[in-house]
Amino acid sequence: MHFKKLTRAQGIVAALLLAGLQIGIVPAQQTEESSIIQHIDAAVKARFENTLGYTVNERYAVFRNNDENHPVAEMNVKTAYRKESGKTYMVLSQSGSAIIRKFVLGSLLENEANINLPANREGAWFTSANYEMKLEPGPSQPLDGRDCYVLDLNPRRKAPYLIQGKMWVDAKSNTVVQIQGTASKNPSILTGPTEMIRQYLSVNGYAMALHSRAISNSPLFGKTVVTVDYRDYQVQLHPAR
Repeated sequence: MHFKKLTRAQGIVAALLLAGLQIGIVPAQQTEESSIIQHIDAAVKARFENTLGYTVNERYAVFRNNDENHPVAEMNVKTAYRKESGKTYMVLSQSGSAIIRKFVLGSLLENEANINLPANREGAWFTSANYEMKLEPGPSQPLDGRDCYVLDLNPRRKAPYLIQGKMWVDAKSNTVVQIQGTASKNPSILTGPTEMIRQYLSVNGYAMALHSRAISNSPLFGKTVVTVDYRDYQVQLHPAR
């Protein structure tokens, strides 16, 4: 009888100790998550404040149905970004369907230019102002040679340029390495949900797009895949203060 009472008492103590450990772990996780999100916000703001402008060559390709070996339309574009005004585009070459170039690629460039207008661009940033971010538990994950935190993204409003998905962030620099998910709002009533993935590289310590891929399906147009490759960044940074 004495042994049973002692065992029961030990079980109660163990349960209390475990509960205490769990209470300690949860605030620690929340503190780490909050700190990481604050650093992500700071990295995005630093990129904006210190990048006065850049140029980049962008290659767009559109594929239909299940054939991703033969693009139905292509476009090579020289993109220029200026902090005070946004993005402008100069088409260097194009080929394939004129209709798809106009209504798919033309619309894509127009939307990108609109998003990057000074009055609009902050609304598309991957920051806590636009997303509820949740740090996935566990250690950092390797991606493209970098250790990354993985965060779940839940947009605070619905828009074609805000995604429901995940973000990989460099654990050292707090810059974006990859985003993946589904647009929170369809860009058109004629298209289905758009799935997208975008990979980034570090240029002068700031995240710049490297490759994008978007997939949409619709009863009218079928499956459409759009890829964008970004090359030859020329970046103008703010002079060191």
